[in-house]
Amino acid sequence: MDASGLPNERSAAPYLFGLALALILTAVPFGVVYFDFLQNSTTLIVIAFFAVAQILVHLRFFLHIGFDSTPTENLVVMAFAIVLMCIMVGGSLWIMFDLDWRMMVQ
Repeated sequence: MDASGLPNERSAAPYLFGLALALILTAVPFGVVYFDFLQNSTTLIVIAFFAVAQILVHLRFFLHIGFDSTPTENLVVMAFAIVLMCIMVGGSLWIMFDLDWRMMVQ
């Protein structure tokens, strides 16, 4: 191990497992929407749940942020990721609602 506590050797197995989980967590919501299995409100809940699960998979398997301990660096990264997600989701909603309002037939 080096000074940061990370092992010197990396194997591809965790990355491949994270990739498989990410693909599954992407395919399930697409399948639910495509095949119209659920009602609209339930579909949105399923999509939100799988989005949060995918964020956790990316943080764990690709960014190597452990959930058992929270050093300052991990806290800063998590806060930055949350701020970026809020900006992206908020900006996207703002654009969509603004376009909807501008395109309303009067």
